[in-house]
Amino acid sequence: DNMSMTQIKRALSLRAQPGNRKAKIEVSGGVTLKNIKKLTKLKIDRISIGALTHSAKSIDYSLWIEK
Repeated sequence: DNMSMTQIKRALSLRAQPGNRKAKIEVSGGVTLKNIKKLTKLKIDRISIGALTHSAKSIDYSLWIEK
């Protein structure tokens, strides 16, 4: 979470060592639609993009159900 690109690459190199290959790597925190392209080039298992939810514009609507 909130790792620099250098730290992410270091974590990936640690996973590449024998005995660690089953570990899954998820990157989150600081991931945006602008920097995700760089991350997809790495062998990351999961990427979480909070910008999809906390930066989305809300819509005010209501639903009326009549009997």
